[in-house]
Amino acid sequence: MRIVIALGGNALLRRGEPMTAENQRDNVRIAAQQIAQIAPDNELVIAHGNGPQVGLLALQGAAYKEVEAYPLDVLGAQTEGMIGYLIEQELGNLLPYEVPFATILTQVEVDANDPAFQHPSKPIGPVYTKEEAQRLAAEKGWSIAPDGDKFRRVVASPRPKHIFEIRPVKWLLERGTIVICAGGGGIPTTYDEDRKLSGVEAVIDKDLCSALLAQELDADMLIIATDVNATYVDWDKPTRKAIAQAHPDELERLGFAAGSMGPKVMAAIEFARNTGKDAVIGSLSDIVAIAQRKAGTCVSIVEPGIRYYP
Repeated sequence: MRIVIALGGNALLRRGEPMTAENQRDNVRIAAQQIAQIAPDNELVIAHGNGPQVGLLALQGAAYKEVEAYPLDVLGAQTEGMIGYLIEQELGNLLPYEVPFATILTQVEVDANDPAFQHPSKPIGPVYTKEEAQRLAAEKGWSIAPDGDKFRRVVASPRPKHIFEIRPVKWLLERGTIVICAGGGGIPTTYDEDRKLSGVEAVIDKDLCSALLAQELDADMLIIATDVNATYVDWDKPTRKAIAQAHPDELERLGFAAGSMGPKVMAAIEFARNTGKDAVIGSLSDIVAIAQRKAGTCVSIVEPGIRYYP
């Protein structure tokens, strides 16, 4: 199968962990151990989050006073290279030498008039206490929002329209390459009135971009790997239930939090509807079973209704 795997932020940095290179490599190694098991019989494309990494680079840049801090699109490009390097190396240590890898810096078009620019909502960077967040917002002009019992910076999250590097990704796949691309949802770019392309201060949702990527690649499956084993209803209640399989229409009716499972569910719904193929949301540690449709929440148009795990 041709599979697009969207690695959540937990694959790179767990909540509360210091953002050291060593910690990130350790977490990438765990992800690589799972992905390597399904590599021999499948064509793989790997996308990933980058929120903490972009936030770290932004903080480091702000500490250097000689020049203005670099914009988010440039920081996004930097993280694509850094994270792609870690994934390539850790997967390469597990797979035969003959397996080729490539990390593609991926520009993604967004609409300059997307209403998301008026309502920043995408969290990036580390978590702060309320006092720290308020101080940084005042100093840097950031928008901030609650994240659990902490706070994070939020930026605009416009919808992805087009992936510019889709052709070279296809060429590499056809030659047996494992491709890492669309990191952090890709580098947000837009055309001006003269049809000149430039970056914008935003972060594209990684899961929505992964769904578009999977659709444009005619993938057989989209795997959205996160830190829970399935999508749940009544998540924070004693009545919570894990969804085994759901038709997109049924899943859409349930409603999920915009800051957590919501984008993943939306991405899975869009891919299933637009392609007729399956999208599965599940745990990073279950990737092998997910690829076999034995774990996670499968979003599919094949069966009506919704089915829960026992």
